[in-house]
Amino acid sequence: MKHITLLLRGIVRTHVVPLLIFTVAIIPLLANDQPAAAPTVKNVVLVHGAFADGSSWAKVIPLLEAKGLHVVAVQNPLSSLADDVAATKRAIANQDGPVILVGHSWAGMVISEAGNDPKVAGLVYVAAIVPDENQSANDVLKPYSPPPGLTEAKPDAAGFLSLTRKGIDEDFVPDVPAAERAIVYATQGTWNSECLGDKVSTPAWKTKPSWFIAVNDRMLSPEYEQAIAKHIHATTTTLAAGHVPMLSKPKDVAAVIIDAANKAGRQ
Repeated sequence: MKHITLLLRGIVRTHVVPLLIFTVAIIPLLANDQPAAAPTVKNVVLVHGAFADGSSWAKVIPLLEAKGLHVVAVQNPLSSLADDVAATKRAIANQDGPVILVGHSWAGMVISEAGNDPKVAGLVYVAAIVPDENQSANDVLKPYSPPPGLTEAKPDAAGFLSLTRKGIDEDFVPDVPAAERAIVYATQGTWNSECLGDKVSTPAWKTKPSWFIAVNDRMLSPEYEQAIAKHIHATTTTLAAGHVPMLSKPKDVAAVIIDAANKAGRQ
């Protein structure tokens, strides 16, 4: 019996104990080797604002696609809230699953309406106008001092607004190189001034998770951006950037959209 006991002790010492040590050591390594969770939402629809077009997302799109996201940039007519919402909803309808809907500036109004679509899983507002129930852009901005950039929005004979070169350079995209500012000026979309009075009935942020990117703005009041982000309980990122951070800080903007794609489907 004594010999059997000594034999068992030897087996435990020479085989079982090393195996346990190996197992305990390897488990953390295996856990760290697991691939990162894929985004729960694969589709991103980007909606530009006034004085812009879909090319304002040109630097962000490849960063999102590199993460495996399917990206579409809407070309808004900027003729009315209803027209822009219709263009956005067509883009949403063409997606094969849940969507992160991203809106810049005026498009905050657009995605607040279009975002009620059942496919929309989350909203990302970028330096955006965000309405409450039955509010227009005029209603939203009325309590705040007019920012300097709005004085550079000039109407044509039909009432469509465009920014002067001074407005582009000093207020709209002051933090991008001169060559890029020239392209923004040449490609800007004229915006129907009547859009300012169009109202959103029930904004989607009431029922959908939201993210907000606030900036050092000259087209909207920075005070407003911080206040509205808090009001809608958005996950908020503040960037040291001008009104179009997609052009001046595309990596930071892409990171917020990727965060929304990772989290919206889990909320």
